[in-house]
Amino acid sequence: MNKTLLLILCDFLLLTLLALTSWEQAEPVRPAATPAAPLSTPGARTADQDMVALMQLSLADERTQREQLASQLESTAASLAAREQNVAALQGERAQLATSLDQTRQSAADLSRQVEAASRDASLSKERLEQLQRDLEQREAEALRQRDQLAALEQQQTEARQRIESLSVAVQVAEQEKGLLRETAESFRQQAETERVERQKVQEANASLAQGVGQLAEKSADLTREIRDNRPLNANTLFSDFVANRVSTNFATVRQALLGPLNRASDARTVLVTDGQATYALLHVDDTPFAIRELAPDWLALNVTFAKGMYRTTAPAIHFLRVDPRVVAVPVDSSQVAALGARVYELAADPFKFPDALLIANGGSGYGEVPFKLDPTNPNYVRMDNRLVRRLIGDFSPSRGDLVLSKTGELLGIMVSSDYCAIVTDFTPLRSLRTGPAGDQKTSEIFRDLAGRISRLPIRLQ
Repeated sequence: MNKTLLLILCDFLLLTLLALTSWEQAEPVRPAATPAAPLSTPGARTADQDMVALMQLSLADERTQREQLASQLESTAASLAAREQNVAALQGERAQLATSLDQTRQSAADLSRQVEAASRDASLSKERLEQLQRDLEQREAEALRQRDQLAALEQQQTEARQRIESLSVAVQVAEQEKGLLRETAESFRQQAETERVERQKVQEANASLAQGVGQLAEKSADLTREIRDNRPLNANTLFSDFVANRVSTNFATVRQALLGPLNRASDARTVLVTDGQATYALLHVDDTPFAIRELAPDWLALNVTFAKGMYRTTAPAIHFLRVDPRVVAVPVDSSQVAALGARVYELAADPFKFPDALLIANGGSGYGEVPFKLDPTNPNYVRMDNRLVRRLIGDFSPSRGDLVLSKTGELLGIMVSSDYCAIVTDFTPLRSLRTGPAGDQKTSEIFRDLAGRISRLPIRLQ
């Protein structure tokens, strides 16, 4: 320990002991008072001598206390040596203690506080000792538990050793069984390999057979399609199918007349036909309110409505076809087709496959098989031989607007006169009209153009 610091601490403790000493209790015991002798008695002690004696006693007492303090200082020095770690914290204040007494007193005050802290540490150490005692007891109890557990584990180890010995025997038996199983598995593997080769051969044979069956099915499908395409359907079947799928088409028009607006309306029953790209309702111009050769003012409004069951829908336009202006095609979109739920007929791919066709009059009022002949001078038309109508059902005479179906159920064309049928191969329009308000459409000019086209046809086709 630093000598300077030790001297300072010793001085501080000496001053502290002097300040705390009760001097009034240190007065020596005086003997019982004796009767005062007369002042004139020879040999009598004076007051000064008593005071000297008292001071000598006080000095002796003080010397004794100093010796006690010296011994206490020695014990304190030993305690301070034990607490050297706490005193090391005071080394930072050594320079201040050396420079001034005030700083020394401050350091002493700090030391006093640290002594108090040491006292608290001592109390805490006592509590810690008690805690350590409790921990020791707990650890002893834990040691007892662990000793019991160790004994149990030793017992378990003994039992496990016995089980291991029995398992060793079982493993040896299992090894022998595994050898037998390996031999059996090898035998099974060889059998499986043999079966796999045989199965592969069977699969190759099946594949060859399936390929042959597929080719046969394709040929059968082609043969079935060819038979279906070349087999004529019964007239009753064709007519029944027409009746089930016909759609009502209503036309409503308005034009200005001398006496006011003139309304015309017509209703026809026909079927939906497609060329593979678009779908149309096919009619003759006589089934509409229009008259191509009529000289009249322009139409103010045109409307077309399709109906089947409870469903109603409108068309956006009316087309007069290039094949013959008297053939009218009204476009129907796919959503309308689905809502109408009617079969869509296809155009005849080979209209001249059979020598006769099914003629359906007036939207289904009658039907019959009619032979027809080609007209070399007009390849877009065929002539119907009305004199040879067979199995004619219903009271009617073939006329303009009658639909003509091939014997395979496809649409061949539409009668443009009582003798000739216009063969419909596409829906290319010659002229068209928008539905709704006519607007700037010059309907009179359109119909004059159509009438001119018809007038240029041979007389027998008009």
